[in-house]
Amino acid sequence: MSAVSSYTRDYVDSCRARVDAHVETYRALAGSGSGPVFTAAVAAFEPVFFNNLVLVLEQSFVHRLRDKELGDGNPLNEVRLLAASLLGNDGRLVSDPGIRMNPARSVLKYQVGDEIAVREAAFQELAAAFFADLERKYSV
Repeated sequence: MSAVSSYTRDYVDSCRARVDAHVETYRALAGSGSGPVFTAAVAAFEPVFFNNLVLVLEQSFVHRLRDKELGDGNPLNEVRLLAASLLGNDGRLVSDPGIRMNPARSVLKYQVGDEIAVREAAFQELAAAFFADLERKYSV
């Protein structure tokens, strides 16, 4: 596939709706039981689920032009690095010489080498920042 310089409003909205539906499914599951075993299972499942939703964000827009994305440590860069780290570095944050990440200015505050374990609230913040940055730079 060719590099993508813009996305239609319909495509961005459908991706956002898909992500929102996944989050709602998680919430329904997490709220469907009780007891210490159930609570422990949900707590263990949460970072696995939301780490995978980071991959969904990245893969939904994986062909975006990097020059439009910039390399200033923005939310698009953060999702790109998180996905690369989850898939290729055993879930520990990697660096990229083309991206100037500053953990203090990032959404999730991970530093190179940190284990990635995204929780629901953090994912919601990351997804909101990701979609806002994407719409500023790539929407028609």
